[in-house]
Amino acid sequence: MSLHEHTTLAGRSVRSRVVFGPHETNLAVGRTLSDRHRAYYQRRAEGGAGIIVAETASVLDNDWPYERAPLATLCGPGWRAISAACVPHGALVLAGLGHTGMQGSSAYSQSVLWGPSRVADPVTRELPMMMEQGDIDRVVEGFRASAALAVDSGMAGVEIDAGPRSILRQFLSGLTNTRADRYGTDRLTLLREVLQTVRGAVGANHVVSLRLSCDEQAPWAGVTPELTVGYVSELERYLDLLIVVRGGLYSTAGYRPDFHEEPNFNRELCRIVKATVSIPVALQGSVVDIADAHEALAHVDYVEMTRAQIADPDLVVKSARGDQPRPCVLCNQTCLVRDPRNPVVTCVGNPSAGFETVDPDERRQELISGPVLVVGGGPAGLEAARIMAGRGAAVTVSERSSRFGGMIRTFAQGKGRSRFAVLAQWLEDECRRSGVTMLTEHTISSSEIDDARGHGDVVVASGSVPRLPTYPVDTSVLWMDPVQALELGGDSIEGPVVLVDPLGGPMAVALAEMLAECGLDVSIVTPDTIVGSRLGMSGDLVGANTRLQQVGVNRVCSSRVRAVVDGVVQIENVYTDVVAHIRCATVIDCSPRLPDTSLHYSGCAGVGDTIAPRTVLESIHEGRRAGFTTGTGFNSVERIDS
Repeated sequence: MSLHEHTTLAGRSVRSRVVFGPHETNLAVGRTLSDRHRAYYQRRAEGGAGIIVAETASVLDNDWPYERAPLATLCGPGWRAISAACVPHGALVLAGLGHTGMQGSSAYSQSVLWGPSRVADPVTRELPMMMEQGDIDRVVEGFRASAALAVDSGMAGVEIDAGPRSILRQFLSGLTNTRADRYGTDRLTLLREVLQTVRGAVGANHVVSLRLSCDEQAPWAGVTPELTVGYVSELERYLDLLIVVRGGLYSTAGYRPDFHEEPNFNRELCRIVKATVSIPVALQGSVVDIADAHEALAHVDYVEMTRAQIADPDLVVKSARGDQPRPCVLCNQTCLVRDPRNPVVTCVGNPSAGFETVDPDERRQELISGPVLVVGGGPAGLEAARIMAGRGAAVTVSERSSRFGGMIRTFAQGKGRSRFAVLAQWLEDECRRSGVTMLTEHTISSSEIDDARGHGDVVVASGSVPRLPTYPVDTSVLWMDPVQALELGGDSIEGPVVLVDPLGGPMAVALAEMLAECGLDVSIVTPDTIVGSRLGMSGDLVGANTRLQQVGVNRVCSSRVRAVVDGVVQIENVYTDVVAHIRCATVIDCSPRLPDTSLHYSGCAGVGDTIAPRTVLESIHEGRRAGFTTGTGFNSVERIDS
C-alpha cells in the first residue's frame, strides 16, 4: 500500500491514507467553529490529507473542558464551511464528537462534573456526581443529535471519541467505573448504545469512526489490549474505521508525548487490534516521518500524522513528488494548547500554522529583485533567506561559525533532541535548493553592512552572547552558560556541577540529564517549587522530574544563588532566606542570553535573538515576517549601539 493511494470509506472517496486527527486549536469564537478553523483544515486538505477530523465538539452543553471548546449544537455552520472548503481537494471530513465527563472542567460550565462513579480525576481532584439513568440517556441522545446535525451540515460522517479523556472510556475502565448496574457489570454497554444510535442517525452511507483508547497503561484495573480485543470484536459492526490510541486517567500524557518517547509507539498495539477486526484501522502515535508511515502501512490501513501536518500542511503532496517536508520535532511546545493562556495552535518550525487567515501565504508572494544580505545563519536568518529566495531575491547568508542552525543546532544533542538538528538541516537544505549563497566562518563588519544596505536589503540575525552572572563568582569554579556547556560536551566538564535555572524550561533539564548520564554529580537550583515548571505546557513536567530522579540529579527548589565562593554555591530559600551550600567544580547558569550588540546597524530588519532572547517559534516567525516584508517597506527594528 502507498500513502498516496485512493481508498473508500462507506462508499466515499478518500484521497490518501493520511489522517489529520482531532486536536485542540483555540481557534473557536465562543464555542463555535470559526473561519480560522475553515482555513486551517482547508490548508491541510490542499496539502493532500485523506481524512480530516474536525476539533472534537462537546455533545452536551454541560461539558466545557476548555474555554474555547466547540459545542456541537453550535457547530452546524462551521461544519458546513469546513466541508465545502475541504471536499473539493479530495479530503473526507469528519466531525469529532465527545464528552469529557469527570476529566472535564467545571470552571466554564459552572456545573457539576459527570462520571460513571464517584472517582476523582487525579489532575483536578474534583469528585464528580455519579450519573443516573436519565443522565446516561442524555449522553446517548447528545451523540445521536450531534451526529445527525453533522451529516445534515455536509460532513461525511463522525468520529466518536473514546480516548484518554472521554466519558465513554471512563465507562469502559475499571479505574473509573465501579457501578453495580448494567453499565458496570458490562462496561461496554454505554459505548455500544452510543455507536448503535449514531449509526442509526447517520445511515450506512456516512462514516462512523471510533477513536478508542486500547491501553490505559494501568493493567491493575484499566483498559488493556486483551480487553480491547473483545470490545472491538463486538463493536466493529457499527464502524467504518477504528483509530487505535492509548492513554487514560493516569496516563493522558501518553496519548501525545514529546520527543522523549520513541515515535510510532502504538505499532504493536495497533497490530494486535488489527488482527481481530475486519474494518480499516488507523495507527496513531508520533508518526511524523514519511518512511515510517509507509512502513506502517504493511500492518494498518491509515496513518494519522497530525503533528507532522501542523508542521507542514503539504506533507502528502511533497512526499508524493519526492520533496522533503518541513520536519516535526515532536516538541509539543506550541501545538499542545490546553492551558490557561489559550494560545492558538501553531508549530515552532511553521509559525503560520493556525494563522492561515493572518499570515501571508508563501505560495503567493510578490516577487522582488536585487541582493539581500542575511547576517547570521540561525533559524531566524535561514527562514528569512528561504522566504526571500522563494520571492526571487539574490540572497546571501553570512554565518561566522562553521555551521548553520544557530541555537537549535547547539541544543540538538542527546536522546530525542536530535530532531531539532533535522529542522536546522531542513532550513539549510531549503536555502541551498532555492539558490541562496551560503557562507560559513565569515564575519561581517558594520561597514560591510552599511555597504550592503546601499545596494540592497539587509536582515541582521546575529544571535546572542552569554549573560554575565548576576552574583559574585570567584575563580575556584568554572562558570559557563548552557551554550558553552553543550559545545564542550559532558565528557569535558568537571563535576560536581550546579545548574542554575531561573526559567523552568527545557534547557536546564536537558543539560542535567546529559551530564548525569555522563556520570557527573549534578544539582539543579530553581526558584520554583518544582524543577522544569514550564514543561507542564508541553506535557513533560512529570516525565522530566521522573527522568531527573532516575539519573540521580539533586533537585533544589524554591532557592536562588547568592554567591559562588571557595568551590561552594551559596543558595538561599526564596521564602525563608535560609542559606545552604552545594560544593561544585562547575556552575552552568541557564539564564537568558543577551542580544549580540557587536554590529551597528540602522534601517535593517533585526530578527531573532538579535532583538531579545527568543524561542525557536519566535525566531522563525520573525524570520518569516522579514522574508515576507523585506523589499516592500519593511517596518524594521532599528537599533544603533554605541
